[in-house]
Amino acid sequence: MIGLGNPGRDYERSRHNLGFLVVDELARRHGARVTDRAAKSLAGRIRVGDRELVLAKPQTMMNLSGLAAKALRAKYRVPLERTLVIHDELDLPFGRLRIRKGGSSAGNHGMDSVIESFGSNDFIRFRVGIGRPPGNGVDYVLSPFTATEQTQVPEIVSRVADAVLVTIEHGLERAMTDFNRV
Repeated sequence: MIGLGNPGRDYERSRHNLGFLVVDELARRHGARVTDRAAKSLAGRIRVGDRELVLAKPQTMMNLSGLAAKALRAKYRVPLERTLVIHDELDLPFGRLRIRKGGSSAGNHGMDSVIESFGSNDFIRFRVGIGRPPGNGVDYVLSPFTATEQTQVPEIVSRVADAVLVTIEHGLERAMTDFNRV
């Protein structure tokens, strides 16, 4: 599972780093650490039922996420259909989650990079809404959450982590049914 974001303290609590926050939440729940340097990423492993899940936070900038994602798939031999990517989504209201397989990047340059590096869009993605502001989206995605949003972030991150676990344990269809409605 690859959570997209930008490395470094300057971006730690930005909207663009929701993918990193979900990786951290899954690691926390399972008593794991995402500190191994591998495939241009920080990585760790957890057990979910009888499966092992690699958690990864690319250490490339968001717009080059595909370089790390491709290296991760190669290193851990993860087939495309079992690759999960979590990213922020301007076109969804704040906190809304949409799980799907395939589709376009919707203008997210990190997803453009992943799709280009994989040579396919046929993987599972968790799109986490951050809402679209008036004006410049670039400044918005790189800015920190507002105080009101910050109070909601833990619940949103927890819900996305739950959705990842349901996807792994019960399949994509079940996760889409359970989480795409709300």
